[in-house]
This record gives sequence, structure tokens and C-alpha cells, in this order.
Amino acid sequence: MKIRAVAAALTAVMLAVLVGCGTRAQAQDRLSSKTLQSRWWTWALSEPESTNPVADQDGSACKRNQPRDVWFLAGTFGTQAERTCNVPHGVRLAFPLVNLIGRPVDCAVFMSAAEGSAVLDGRELEVDTHPGETISARSVAGNPFTSTRGHFTTTGCGLWGQVPPLGPGKHTLTIRGRSGDFSVSVNYTLTVDAA
Repeated sequence: MKIRAVAAALTAVMLAVLVGCGTRAQAQDRLSSKTLQSRWWTWALSEPESTNPVADQDGSACKRNQPRDVWFLAGTFGTQAERTCNVPHGVRLAFPLVNLIGRPVDCAVFMSAAEGSAVLDGRELEVDTHPGETISARSVAGNPFTSTRGHFTTTGCGLWGQVPPLGPGKHTLTIRGRSGDFSVSVNYTLTVDAA
């Protein structure tokens, strides 16, 4: 009797440790607000409008300047888009539902009305709220946000999604975001290549 009780207690402890390790690993896999926004904005500002992934309507620009450890997806400039992208195996995804850079007061107003959802393969995802964070970004000349080349510090805010690496095959991701009169609607068809 005592042996069974001890075995059950040990099993419960091992499960708690494993669950805890999984939770910590998932938390460590997520980019912090500052890192996420700084890196995403640098990525979004790294292309002129003609090849910019935010201006892209069909997904032809989604692989431009992607880092190795995360695959960024883009919203729109307030329009709708249907994009098809090939995503490498083993890389997590990160994307805004709706986001902004500007002064702290701009973010406060923007976030007071921000709402959105992201649905992956029919399942609604957890959305992170970033009310305002000082970030640093780099830009190229002719980008559709600032149009100038340089390095700058600003306040970034928005609703964001982060997804662990997807399994091989086709996936659908719908992104909807809104703040005031500004709205984003993107339907992604993502194909993950086998390892």
C-alpha cells in the first residue's frame, strides 16, 4: 500500500516537473515585447514599398529578409490581403494583428481601441497585448513607413501573435485587427516544408 502511494506521489511530482519544464520552454520560445517589436519593425522597414511584405497582396514578398530563428508575417496598411507563403520547417511564427509606432500618447490612444483575433487551422490563438514599449529599429530609404534610411528609437505597441513551429503541410491563418477607423484583414495559406 505504501509503495503504491509513494509511486503515485513520485509520478505526480515527475508530471509536475515535466509540465513545468514544458511551460518554461514555451515561455522561453516567445520573444519579449521589446525584442519582438524591434525586430519585426526592422524587418518591415527593410524593404521599399514595391517589395515590402506589408504592402504585399499575394505573399510573393513574405520571404524577404526573414531571420533564421523566427518567421515574421505582416498585416496590411488597412486593406485586405490573401497571401500564400512557404515557411521553413522548425521555425516559429510572429506577427501583429494590429500595431503602431509613434509617441507614447499615440500608442495610448491606439491601444484603447485595439481589438483583434488570429485563427490558425480553425483554432483561435492567444493574443499578446503590448501597450507601449520603447524599441529601436533600422530602416531603408523608400520604406513605406518612414521613407528614410536610418536607425531610430520610438514607442511600439499592438496586439501580437506568436506560434511555435508548425508541422509539415498546409495551414491556414486568418488575422483580423482593428483600432478606430484602421482595420487589418489577412488570410494566409502557409505551407511548411518537411525537415
